[in-house]
Amino acid sequence: MNKLEEYLERLQQAEDLSDLQSATETLRDHHSISHIVYHWVNSAGERFGAGTYSSDWVDRYLEMDYLRMDPVIFGCFKRFHPVNWKQLDWSSKAARAFFQEAVEYGVGNQGYTIPMRGPNGQFALFTANNDCDDGAWEGFIQENARELMIISHEFNKKALDFENAREAPATPSLSPRELSAMTYLAKGFSRAQTADELSISEHTLRVYIEAARHKLGALNTTHAVARALSSGIIVV
Repeated sequence: MNKLEEYLERLQQAEDLSDLQSATETLRDHHSISHIVYHWVNSAGERFGAGTYSSDWVDRYLEMDYLRMDPVIFGCFKRFHPVNWKQLDWSSKAARAFFQEAVEYGVGNQGYTIPMRGPNGQFALFTANNDCDDGAWEGFIQENARELMIISHEFNKKALDFENAREAPATPSLSPRELSAMTYLAKGFSRAQTADELSISEHTLRVYIEAARHKLGALNTTHAVARALSSGIIVV
């Protein structure tokens, strides 16, 4: 069994969103690139995410409502084929400022995004991202485009399976510490206050919050708390 077959078999065995999160990390490390991200909107319009962008960048992206002007989102929504980010329109001042800020937050200067569509309006993007020169990135795409296409559609198939089985927001298993952290945040405690209540450092608290966020398929901490509340995982 080759590496691709091995990876696809593991992906096919994914049971929840945290397994998809682990799959993005494994693929990123396998290719030694900056990031792998899978982001989708299900048929009910709810967004989910699995990927390796930093939580700081995800929070900043949502805080600034960059979804409304992101050239990758707009460019890929109009396409059915994979897109090298160099093909997108970055000519506006706002787009260039957005790109510069993304790079400062650790997003690579190169990207390759595969748009996908499913039944009832489901839309997804699968992105490979790295920091390198144009020539190196073109070489990476030529070498890995077929493999990334196969993997992206396996991600999408798994997400649709979750939705059809109503598992996408299903009750993931949070550890007692993760549950406590989410509960305090849901009650309006700050991170500092939550860490104090749990008698841990803010750094350790961040680890618990990130773990819970990934398991819940949430885009940021606020989204994670909302998902935990709406699914009944925590009660305040």
